[in-house]
Amino acid sequence: MSRRKNICFITARPEKSHGKRVLDGILTQCLKYGYNVSVISSLTHLQNFAKTFNVGEQNIYNLIDYSCFDAVILDTLALTEDYTGNTIKKISDRIEKECKVPVVALIVPYRDFYCVKNYNEPILREMCRHVIEVHNKKDICILTGPKGHTEAESRLAIFLDEINKHGLEVSSDHIIYGDFWYTSGIELAEDILDETVPMPDAVICASDHMALGLIEKLSTNGVKIPDDLIVIGYEGTSEAALSKITLTTYESNEKKSAAEAVDYIRSIIEPGAEIIPCEISIDNNLHMGMSCGCNPDIDKDSAVFKDALYLTIRNYSSADFTENVDIGQLMESYVFEKLTSSASPQSCIDNIYENTNLIEPYTNFYLCLIENWLDIDSELLTGYPEKMKLVLASSNNGEKSFHMEQDSYTFDTKLMIPRIHEDCDKPYVFYFSAVHFNEKTLGYAVLQRDMTDTHRINLVYRNWLRFVNSSLEMVRAKNKYILMSVRDDMTGLFNRRGMYTELEKMLMDSREADRLFAVVIDMDRLKYINDTYGHSEGDFSIRTVGKAAKAVTMSDEKCIRAGGDEFFIIGVGNYDESDINKRTEKFRKVMKELSDNSGKPYIISASFGCAVGAKNSFDETLSAADKKMYSQKTDKKKHKNL
Repeated sequence: MSRRKNICFITARPEKSHGKRVLDGILTQCLKYGYNVSVISSLTHLQNFAKTFNVGEQNIYNLIDYSCFDAVILDTLALTEDYTGNTIKKISDRIEKECKVPVVALIVPYRDFYCVKNYNEPILREMCRHVIEVHNKKDICILTGPKGHTEAESRLAIFLDEINKHGLEVSSDHIIYGDFWYTSGIELAEDILDETVPMPDAVICASDHMALGLIEKLSTNGVKIPDDLIVIGYEGTSEAALSKITLTTYESNEKKSAAEAVDYIRSIIEPGAEIIPCEISIDNNLHMGMSCGCNPDIDKDSAVFKDALYLTIRNYSSADFTENVDIGQLMESYVFEKLTSSASPQSCIDNIYENTNLIEPYTNFYLCLIENWLDIDSELLTGYPEKMKLVLASSNNGEKSFHMEQDSYTFDTKLMIPRIHEDCDKPYVFYFSAVHFNEKTLGYAVLQRDMTDTHRINLVYRNWLRFVNSSLEMVRAKNKYILMSVRDDMTGLFNRRGMYTELEKMLMDSREADRLFAVVIDMDRLKYINDTYGHSEGDFSIRTVGKAAKAVTMSDEKCIRAGGDEFFIIGVGNYDESDINKRTEKFRKVMKELSDNSGKPYIISASFGCAVGAKNSFDETLSAADKKMYSQKTDKKKHKNL
């Protein structure tokens, strides 16, 4: 555990408006108190229609080792977006079983966790006052979230109370439960169009997405917004400003709730320490749009439009080029093509490293992969192995950067990333994100930023990681086909093609005085085993001989299945004739041990021949080893050992 306190924040879609406001509140307070923050998050909506992709995204929650942290903040509002309750249930089950530190639920109460309420009541009441006092609307429809959902019911109750205070009532057929998403806005629009729900003067929506779905469906069917009907949204999303009919929306005050969650945690983990409240004004929470007939908030719309702008040609000499990468810059960089064209695993890691500039600014970026990530036939769907491999580190603060295989190293997964356990000169935020291809887990990425950095996880980072995911999966597939061309499928050893490729490399790296070492191994009595016990037993015996051959192969040598029941071992180095007897005796012992432990009713054995020769005399040396192998086989037959 580092001396600096480390707060774990579990959320979903941190790039969205809610996530940004909550993070602002958490980071504002943690900066004051000198705490690190680790953000563990799925980057996609929990209801994403790409189900298998969602499985891979949400596996990041299984990475958390709660012993790494001093407290946990659970973003219950974001984590209930799937409306099934499955995501938050799985996370909370683990928390209750494994977590020994304070846990705070944010905004939406859940189980027995301490909950910090929201501070949005004044904003919700102001929405009603705007509709009634500014626009003089009386027949009002309210569209809220799912029935029984704590936040949905709370928003509805405040809306109804404020409307009643103005001497108005909302009829029962104008109280509509939805899902906080576009779909329920569309459904309400359809009910209004077919007169199942009477046309109101105004609709107050408990989320922007429902409001936008409503507006789009009504306007495409001839209802004029705002002339026939005004619509008000809530949350202050970017989508509200980008809609064809811009939405009047009220920005929620989640930043204050998040800040109070950190203050509560501080009172628990550092009793008596000073609490410095986060003062937040709500005067600027209203953003006007076309949907109610007011003059649109041009400054807000312009800022959102600029963030979403896709430029195909830009000023690449601009001073803010590397500090403000947008989605257009990401796409026009053709990084997807660069990454997916990687010819080998190492070149893929190299290309990822070379394109980390697209996710700047950052202090450090780490890519952690499972050790057998290249095994295309291995599928890890849930959780992470006990060990992870750090294959890439890119630093902008003078720490070690690397991307070559020889510099990579493994670490205990329970550490999550070793960096969070080290003392540091100032507080940082660490963003943990899944690296996967659909439901298959490949590893995870960690983006470390200075706590004072105003940049947050965004659309660029999410899509950059998607490109990384695809490139890793593609190079896995390429690697399998390459291995198939140089490896034997049954034993995993090199085949003859692989042998010549590896021999060429060894000769190129050799010294002038080096000699060639060659072994020929041929299994005994394969036909007898096949005829007596069946070909599956013959295959087992071949694999066993392959294991014996591999067991006596030195680290700088290559083991080959030359075909059928024949195996080679080749090496280039400082060999002499004494190596022949040593290796022969070692093979005999290993082969006998494997046979004795096989549990088979037959003996598995093989004949073995070694030779040492000049390094440029491969065929001659291999032929000499072959003759010695046949000589041993002949001796066995003479002594009836075969």
